[in-house]
Amino acid sequence: MFAKLNHLAIVSENYALSSRFYEAVFDMTTSRGARADGAAVVSDGYLGLNINPRRAGRAARLDHFGVEVADVEAVFERMRRKYPQIEWLKRPSNRPFAGITTHDPDGNLFDLSQRDMENRRDVYVEMNGARERHVSHFALRTLNPDRLAEFYRDVLELEPRNKAEGDRNHYLSDGHITLVVMPWHITDYDGTGISSPALDHIGFTVESVAAFNANLERVVGTNPSLTPQPVGAGPEGKARLELAKRSCPLCQHQLADIDGVMLSIAEA
Repeated sequence: MFAKLNHLAIVSENYALSSRFYEAVFDMTTSRGARADGAAVVSDGYLGLNINPRRAGRAARLDHFGVEVADVEAVFERMRRKYPQIEWLKRPSNRPFAGITTHDPDGNLFDLSQRDMENRRDVYVEMNGARERHVSHFALRTLNPDRLAEFYRDVLELEPRNKAEGDRNHYLSDGHITLVVMPWHITDYDGTGISSPALDHIGFTVESVAAFNANLERVVGTNPSLTPQPVGAGPEGKARLELAKRSCPLCQHQLADIDGVMLSIAEA
């Protein structure tokens, strides 16, 4: 079965500026037909990153992800058989990337779309293959990593990837992007601010860490408003950075976007 991890969504206080950050720092591109009054959507050529304006009642954060499948009804049937408690909701027709929203057994939201959806537009009809700098993984912290890994394997048919002995994470891939399912323990946050179980970070592959840092320094020098939020500053920041380093072996270097969304980079 075809399954493609096709988008990530951020709810942002500064969605327009945030999209410029991803364009400038990660070479992502926006749609030729993008509207100035809507959410910002940028792409690495394979995945769309939707940066949505924060509305009342929603928190600013890395919010959810989306999956494109060949047959939505087949996904529903697998959920009915094994996860009858899970429901789904059809989205408004102006969502070109998210025909349906549902959730996993722990309540984490994800969108479903089908390859032949008629309302596809923006970067979702302009994909032409991942660029040198691209999203290679994203991570989800959960109380039940074994159960969620089984869910995403059985329902979305993502492929499990091998891992090192003793690694507590699960790795599931669509062949290009990896979903990392990480355990959440409150004790991991000793000495720092506690975050609830949720999507944790976005991982990018870059041509080299040195080239990336040089470009980032140039971008910030040209436009200081695109400066990433500091990671690892102060005792609490150091504890959070150490947690990030030991949680995901796919990550080589950590930073945050201008809204504080955690990111990582690793060389190809």
